[in-house]
Amino acid sequence: MLALALLALLCVSAESVQPRTSSYNGEYGGGGGKRFSHSGNQLDGPITAIRIRTNSYYIVGLQVKYGKEWSDYTGGSRGDLEEIFLYPGESIIQVSGKYKNYLRQLIFVTDKGRHLAFGKDTGTSFNAAPLYPNTVLRFFSGRSGSVIDAIGLHWDLYPSE
Repeated sequence: MLALALLALLCVSAESVQPRTSSYNGEYGGGGGKRFSHSGNQLDGPITAIRIRTNSYYIVGLQVKYGKEWSDYTGGSRGDLEEIFLYPGESIIQVSGKYKNYLRQLIFVTDKGRHLAFGKDTGTSFNAAPLYPNTVLRFFSGRSGSVIDAIGLHWDLYPSE
């Protein structure tokens, strides 16, 4: 009788299970700095642009445009600021880079075949991609102070309009 009840419960549970779509990679970098997360920003829409500040050694700062809204800037103020815009409907499907105590390099790969690189090619390598098919980079988290100490990458389905 108990086995029959468990079997019935499993059958009901299996019908209500939805496929997983979200995954996470990171943190890549050191343990210093103050935590940041753009989890709320993703509600403004997909990633449409990225601002990255670099100096001779590190990724210094990060700001991301979600839909039409920019996230708060995180990181330091010294270095060169670069800005990239994604094409309409374009998404980031892979992120690689280097770190050693701090984030040193980020390379974004898009579903349109673009490779967008920032920072210096030195340190320990990482390569991050979503765990589930048809998912894209939705938001960033990590640690920052005067530079970006560490970064985390959060993946999920492209937001529906």
